[in-house]
Amino acid sequence: MFRKKNRKHGFTLVELMVVVIIVGILASVAVPIYRANIKKAMASEGAALLGSVLTAQRIYYAENNTYTTSKTALGIDTVGNKYFTDYTISTADANGFTASTTGTGAAAGVTVTMTYTNAAGATISYSGL
Repeated sequence: MFRKKNRKHGFTLVELMVVVIIVGILASVAVPIYRANIKKAMASEGAALLGSVLTAQRIYYAENNTYTTSKTALGIDTVGNKYFTDYTISTADANGFTASTTGTGAAAGVTVTMTYTNAAGATISYSGL
């Protein structure tokens, strides 16, 4: 009969430390990327709010042949928003308007800006991502 040698099974401490180091390196790269993606997802709420502003401005333009800086004239309700709860319209005339919104809470520091002209359409830009 064959005799089995008494072998120990398992990993050495060096092998375990190499695995821990590799996992640490991967985590140090992945966490900042993950946080940046979360901010981008939060910023999409701001872009949606500015999309509502665009729709309301187009309705206002159809009735008055100009765009407005008055938020009350647009009547946009931001109650359901979590990160972007207010907006400003900095310029408005018969050719277009510029509106922006700034994040609050976890989205603080993120600003979404929309510039709309009749000739070129809407352009959305992000800062603070």
